[in-house]
Amino acid sequence: MHDNQDAPLAIIVMGVSGSGKSSIGEGVAARLGVHFIEGDALHPAANVEKMSKGIPLTDEDRWPWLEKIGAVIAASLAKGEGIAVSCSALKRVYRERLRASAGGHLYFIYLDGSKELLTKRMGERKGHFMPASLLESQLQTLEVPTGEPGVVTVDIDATIEEIVDTSVRSLKAIL
Repeated sequence: MHDNQDAPLAIIVMGVSGSGKSSIGEGVAARLGVHFIEGDALHPAANVEKMSKGIPLTDEDRWPWLEKIGAVIAASLAKGEGIAVSCSALKRVYRERLRASAGGHLYFIYLDGSKELLTKRMGERKGHFMPASLLESQLQTLEVPTGEPGVVTVDIDATIEEIVDTSVRSLKAIL
């Protein structure tokens, strides 16, 4: 799928809250020599406020955020720079919108884990605006990307280093 090996690499590290998108995204970006963007930092203030109150986001809330992520990816690719972005990308329609923004050259690392493990991880986080109470709504919204082009699925029941290793190895296998 990565037609031109000289073309910059664009990656979304996706999954529900608590899956490790930021930690894994930073590790993968460092390993591949691309810039990392924390997708949560691109949320409009109204989205952050809503989530911090335990209110799930709607599609209408997410579209401007996804557009911003898509614009950041497109700008990076236009400059010839690789990029990795953390983004829940819960629905296929969101992923398709992001693929379109990237001109079709976008890879996804889907971080997959059990509800029990995700709940445990969310309970251990400090200072994050997303309360554990929203995990259930994210799991209900999630459309697992099995069979979609350019997607690798990585089990998160491992150390960060092991997950980064598996992510990079799996991604390189499809490039």
